[in-house]
Amino acid sequence: MMASPEMLDLAFRDARTVTQWDGRKVDRKLLRDLYDLLRLGPTSANCSPGRFTFIVTQEGKERLRPALSRGNVEQTMSAPVTVIVAYDERFYDNLPKLYPHTDARSWFTSSPEVALETAFRNSSLQGAYLIIAARMLGLATGPMSGFDNKLVDSAFFAGSSWKSNFLVNLGYEAQISRSPRLPRLDHEEACRFE
Repeated sequence: MMASPEMLDLAFRDARTVTQWDGRKVDRKLLRDLYDLLRLGPTSANCSPGRFTFIVTQEGKERLRPALSRGNVEQTMSAPVTVIVAYDERFYDNLPKLYPHTDARSWFTSSPEVALETAFRNSSLQGAYLIIAARMLGLATGPMSGFDNKLVDSAFFAGSSWKSNFLVNLGYEAQISRSPRLPRLDHEEACRFE
């Protein structure tokens, strides 16, 4: 079964990175629904290293503020929710539950480099699932990487095995005039058949 043109518009064609919000709050139940959708996306060996901190309070935003690049402060502080998309460096401790039919944990405990690469790659995938799921649930998204990871990790994950990957602002788009979509590479520029 194929998604309707309207669903494709919602998730991709009409969606934009949003930086201005209309001020409405995002219900926490909707954020739970969002996680319940994004967690269904595939990851290698079902490793699911993504971890998500939903910053919904002013106190949380103030802890985040010093880590933001100057150009991202206003859009982040005014967003109803900012998600720290992170990864758990010890994601493999959950593999007996998530991938129970073999000893997948040993694949990663034997190579820190493979574990880190797997955690980063798959948390990035899960962050992309978050963006698509949020759009499908009617939320606007503003993903960004303009921040200091070390400051975020110190402020939010000190003493844990979680590390920040990127941020996603969530909320409802302010009704303003949109700029045209920035260009994308054509198929011939980005794709090959071998």
